[in-house]
Amino acid sequence: MKFNKWTVGLAAAGIVTLPSLVKADPVEMVKTAAADTTLSGYVDVSAQWNIGVQHGQGLYPPYAFGGAGKADGFNLNVVDIALDKPLDETPWAAGYHVELWFGPDANTLSTGASYGGGHATDWAIRQAYVALRTPLGNGIDWKIGVFDSPLGYESTSSPNNPNFTRSYGYTIEPTELTGLIGTYKICDGATVSAGVANTIDPTINERNQFGAKEDTKAYFGSMTLSAPDSWGWVAGSSLSVGYIHGFSVTGAGNSGNISHLYAGGTLATPVTGLKVGAALDYRHDHGLHNISGQSGDIWVYGLYASWQTTEKLSLHARGEYGDARDSGLVAPFTVKGWEVTLTAQYDLWKNVLTRAEFRWDTSDGRNLWGPTLTKNSFIVAGNVVYKF
Repeated sequence: MKFNKWTVGLAAAGIVTLPSLVKADPVEMVKTAAADTTLSGYVDVSAQWNIGVQHGQGLYPPYAFGGAGKADGFNLNVVDIALDKPLDETPWAAGYHVELWFGPDANTLSTGASYGGGHATDWAIRQAYVALRTPLGNGIDWKIGVFDSPLGYESTSSPNNPNFTRSYGYTIEPTELTGLIGTYKICDGATVSAGVANTIDPTINERNQFGAKEDTKAYFGSMTLSAPDSWGWVAGSSLSVGYIHGFSVTGAGNSGNISHLYAGGTLATPVTGLKVGAALDYRHDHGLHNISGQSGDIWVYGLYASWQTTEKLSLHARGEYGDARDSGLVAPFTVKGWEVTLTAQYDLWKNVLTRAEFRWDTSDGRNLWGPTLTKNSFIVAGNVVYKF
């Protein structure tokens, strides 16, 4: 390494030492820092047919990452790229996770900073956090930055879900949070987490924009119980409960506070490969209740079933009932209704997930869907994901 005269002069005065500078070679530093980093991700594409509905006409069922933009055609959903340095087993372990999205779903994710103008760019930060461990008790694992909400049955990443299309429950839940979360393992079967975030919204670095106190934040906590291996066929079953309360720019009025309660779990059965699940989501908009006298409430009840019939073939079913009457929200969230989703997954190629799906949404009492405003919406979709 070459040094300029200024650096040599500092070394002569004893302010710096040349050996220390040699050790700080940028290339070597990068190699050392990246030694334990892993690269992973996936490419998610699909084809969708909305039966009896012409593209772009009328309203579409209210589930995340759906809508008119994907009706009746082929779609690139998202390209996911993640860099990870996971925590090791040492008491003071440190690591990080960076996950980026590219494609139309990146715009729907809505993590883009509000001061960025809100323009569609087809890319977004899905997650980005520093992971740390403090050796208190069994050890507390921390995430500082942008991370997934601990609430919910389904994941933001579609390949991790039993179905291709998202549920009503996922759609009304908080997804990404910017803040701090700590997770503590009480024992092999019980884990708790708690944290604080700027808001309950996914937008990175979002703040309370309505002049509220500077300490206005969102607070959350959750607990997960898991059945140990010694419980026979019940082993692997789990139950989770969680709650979040805080400011949201989507909330009504200057208070803007929204509360969300979640409870859900998965139960293994004596039938080989068969699991069933259930989820409850309750969302309350405090501003609507205080200002307009409307309830501000949305209730969603969901049931799930998954059956791994062979090594390559699995079958999945979901049924939901949602009640958003008098919630004060705009259509189509102002009604109650049902959805049933049936999915067949067959993993023919290595590292490739292939799914065929049928979805039926129906509203109770109001005609909402499509250009002719009928009560029923029918969707047939195919989904292919390459995971690396």
